Amino acid sequence: MTANSKKAAPFIVTRTSATTLLLVTLSLTMACSRTTAVLQPFTSDGCSLFPDGTLSQPDTWHHCCYQHDQSYWPGGTRQARLLADKQLASCVAETGYPLTSKLMYAGVRVGGTPYIPTPFRWGYGWPWFRNYER
Repeated sequence: MTANSKKAAPFIVTRTSATTLLLVTLSLTMACSRTTAVLQPFTSDGCSLFPDGTLSQPDTWHHCCYQHDQSYWPGGTRQARLLADKQLASCVAETGYPLTSKLMYAGVRVGGTPYIPTPFRWGYGWPWFRNYER
């Protein structure tokens, strides 16, 4: 090295640069996936992470969950999700289990958000990430 030459600074990863890189990567991934997104064929797992009925009647409210899955699969607006969740609660209550309907309603309101990549999220028929429609 000569006296006039400078040593190259090492590449330092800071929290800001790592965050920026992550945001750019996520943005590009979401932008690319939106152009190639295709609604997958309908599937239902019944009452995701919840029993489909009682021990003596294992399919008591399965039909309610199936209908709920039909609403969740294509996704849509926030209002459509709220309506689907209320219809699930109403259907389960009509089977004679009002407390169960309240528990399920609370579960789908928290766990059904489109912002978590679960197989039972709002709009699960689409590749993740898909936001609410306007």
